[in-house]
Amino acid sequence: MESCLCILASWLLIVLFSYSFHGRANLTKSSDVVFLSISPFSSFFSTVNKHKPWIETSYHGVITENMDTVLLDPPLVALDKDAPVPYAGEICAFMIHGQEAPFEAVVLNKTSGEGVLRAKGLVDCETQKEYTFVIQAYDCGAGANGVSWKKSHKAVVHIQVDDVNEFSPVFREAVYHAAVTEGKIYDSILQVEAWDQDCSPQYSQICNYDIVTSDTPFAIDRNGNIRNTERLSYDKQLRYKIMVTAFDCGQKRATESVAVHIDVKPVCKPGWQGWNKRMDYEPGTGSKQLFPKMHLETCDGPLSAVRAMVELQTSHIGKGCDRETYSEKSLQKLCGAASGSTDLLPAPSASTNWTASLLTDSGRDSDLIFRFDGRQASNVPERVVPQNLTDQFTIATWMKHGPSPGLRAEKETLLCNSDKTEMNRHHYSLYVHNCRLVFLLRRDFTQVDTFRPAEFHWKLEQICDKEWHYYVINVEFPAVILFVDGVTYEPYLVTDDWPIHPSSIDTQLTVGACWQGGEVSNPRFTQYFRGSLSGLTIRPGKIETQKVISCLQACKEGLDINSLESLGKDIKFHFNPAQSVLVMEGEDLESVNTAMAKVSYINSRQFPTAGLRRLHITTTVQCFGEDICISIPDIKAVVIVLPPSEPWITIAGSDRLVKPSADLRGAMGVAPFKELRITSTVGGVVTMDIPGVLEVMHNLDYCDVLVIGEELNPEHESLEIHHSSLIGKHLDATNSTSGISIYGVDSMAHYEEALRQVRYRNWRPATLTNRRFRLTCSELNGRYTSNEFNLEISVLHNSAPVEHVNHMAVQSQYMRPVHHPLMVHTLNSHISGTPPAATVVIVICIAALVVIVVLGIYRLHSTHQDGSKREEDGAKDPKMDWDDSTLTITVNPMEVREHYTKNDEEEEEDDEQAGDMSAESGDSDETEEEEEDEREVKKEGKQKSKLEWDSSSITY
Repeated sequence: MESCLCILASWLLIVLFSYSFHGRANLTKSSDVVFLSISPFSSFFSTVNKHKPWIETSYHGVITENMDTVLLDPPLVALDKDAPVPYAGEICAFMIHGQEAPFEAVVLNKTSGEGVLRAKGLVDCETQKEYTFVIQAYDCGAGANGVSWKKSHKAVVHIQVDDVNEFSPVFREAVYHAAVTEGKIYDSILQVEAWDQDCSPQYSQICNYDIVTSDTPFAIDRNGNIRNTERLSYDKQLRYKIMVTAFDCGQKRATESVAVHIDVKPVCKPGWQGWNKRMDYEPGTGSKQLFPKMHLETCDGPLSAVRAMVELQTSHIGKGCDRETYSEKSLQKLCGAASGSTDLLPAPSASTNWTASLLTDSGRDSDLIFRFDGRQASNVPERVVPQNLTDQFTIATWMKHGPSPGLRAEKETLLCNSDKTEMNRHHYSLYVHNCRLVFLLRRDFTQVDTFRPAEFHWKLEQICDKEWHYYVINVEFPAVILFVDGVTYEPYLVTDDWPIHPSSIDTQLTVGACWQGGEVSNPRFTQYFRGSLSGLTIRPGKIETQKVISCLQACKEGLDINSLESLGKDIKFHFNPAQSVLVMEGEDLESVNTAMAKVSYINSRQFPTAGLRRLHITTTVQCFGEDICISIPDIKAVVIVLPPSEPWITIAGSDRLVKPSADLRGAMGVAPFKELRITSTVGGVVTMDIPGVLEVMHNLDYCDVLVIGEELNPEHESLEIHHSSLIGKHLDATNSTSGISIYGVDSMAHYEEALRQVRYRNWRPATLTNRRFRLTCSELNGRYTSNEFNLEISVLHNSAPVEHVNHMAVQSQYMRPVHHPLMVHTLNSHISGTPPAATVVIVICIAALVVIVVLGIYRLHSTHQDGSKREEDGAKDPKMDWDDSTLTITVNPMEVREHYTKNDEEEEEDDEQAGDMSAESGDSDETEEEEEDEREVKKEGKQKSKLEWDSSSITY
């Protein structure tokens, strides 16, 4: 019973499916019901479209232009495995897809599947030579209405359009002109050229030229080159006119011949004329023309092109040319490089003593260069070595290197990080081997545990050309890119290796060789470098950008062209990256002469390197049909860069400060250089740097503040500058117990602002008598240095009763009077306009002032006697006497008013009504240490109102 129900349900599903598929919905008659119950069942098995049509995978066709029939190979035929079943086994259509091809495919026989491809309209070979599109075949589906049709796979059709020789050759010029020198036989005087609009090589190419004019001493070859068959004479005939025609490879002749005019010129000597062998360059004058009146004499030769190369030879200047000689840190700051780089070849000093044993060649202008002759190397201290190398870091250096002696050259190591003891593993290194630059980077298992790239090789001419080049290696592991003079180079060879097994062995970073601490009886240097290095740095965690690299190696001198916009359109020119070589090409001689007159020399350094620069000009002249027809002698000239006016940098300001100990203990400390001023004298003219005025801008690259005497004790004193004071400037700062250094290429005004923000603090000044500092500034890495500005800070002890010293209020007998005209004028103007009531108050204040001065002198005298007693008791150093000949004490009566009795309150009220200046008491602002000092004073029996002076605070 269950099986019968299943069969019945299946039959009903088939009927419903067939009914819905064919869309037959008319069930009004009983016969229709019987049909629906039987017909769908039978058609489902007999007319189902089971297979897709089949065609070839590709077709190649040819069509002649202006025709519509395409000849296909193989022929267009579609097959269907459903044949001979009607519809399902028949081909109803071919469809074309892509490129909007002007073709259509037509079915010729549905049963056999034959078709034909034809053009919808006329096909033009000159418009398009080839067509490529996709075609598919479609069967007729499962019935007459085409439902359930299937399509074949896509086949690619390539159609080539055959050309018809319908165009004649046409000459590119309406008239040709040439000139020859008498008495010479030319292989080619000029070349005429014709072209054909036909698309095929057979009909578009010009196969032959012919001279139509008879009895002429000229011949022409199949390439259009015209030559003379006999020596021409200027006296016999000055000009020849010949007619030339052309034939394409289909032997179709040009409809019009072209005229060729050939002039005969007398003999002359070609070459550059109107130039000077020496040109002087004054620093700061910008771009100067080298050849303002120079022109090329070609003796009216038949020129087709002129190529001139101007070379500025500066290899003997600095590192290949005149560059900025600032320190590496200053240059990186100036160029916007990322911070955090480590200079591995700094100038030798107390803190960078590992380069002291290396040979140096400072050359000119403080440009520090280290020479390695195969016997010198240096171990970089562990405190300097970057400890956080990641997958990103940069190594940069200047290098000058030549070929190594011997057939099998040894490795020459610039930089090497190897095991210090026990083993001889190289963790990373940079070396030269057989004029190939190799960078080795071995990772350890803590970073990677697979076979990874380890050695990167570059083979470049620059490595052994004995010239200075700037090398930068950007590591983004596993990718490593080399920049040489700002140009990118990929490694030609990369070798893989296993990572290094981790160990507890320390490593040693070496410059100029590689340290071998293991596997030998005596640890030593190996693989010495032979060459010169400068500016070797390593920056962990970041890579350098193309812009920064170009800035760091940029030359400040080179060739230039004045008024580029005025050059002729046919002039082509090209500079090398350093702008030391200029190549200029042109077809018109007059345009070339104009362009050469605009060639200039420029040196953008404010203080360039003086001396000689050689110029070498080579010229080649190309004539029609000849590589070189006129020989132009080379030019050798010199540019003399005159010595610049050396600047005299002067630092001025107050060289002695007397500050209460409370100021030193304050949160901000004291500003020693608050009145600082930096000036520069160039050529006898004092120039003060004014922001925004470029004409008088004068840069500095560092200022050092050194502590004279005992170094700073970081436990209770500091000399520092807040980072906010450097924002908006190209400056940075480092400090130590020896002082503070502010560096970076920036204007004198910015250096002044920064130095005025330097603060000295001492939160335990009880035993301090004075501090001395020395300030020096530099331009161009020490090429020009300032005077040594010495400053002394004297400490005024136990001055709590007098919070602020006002020099305008009073002058004691120990003061030397200093007159300020502007101040006097201001005071007089105020007094002259004072009303009578205020005058009375001022008189009262002056009377009080006299009383205060008398009391102050008395207290000073008492203090001096007490000091003498302490000296006799041995409580103080005998040297604590003070010279009061130049001592200045100024007391503001408004600031000490709290030390008077209540009887003075009426005078205070009068002062407030008169609007006189007021001062706040500083007792509430005293720190705990000041309170302790006051307690010590009380213990010594001193009264609170006494004005005390520690005579040890000032020494002379």
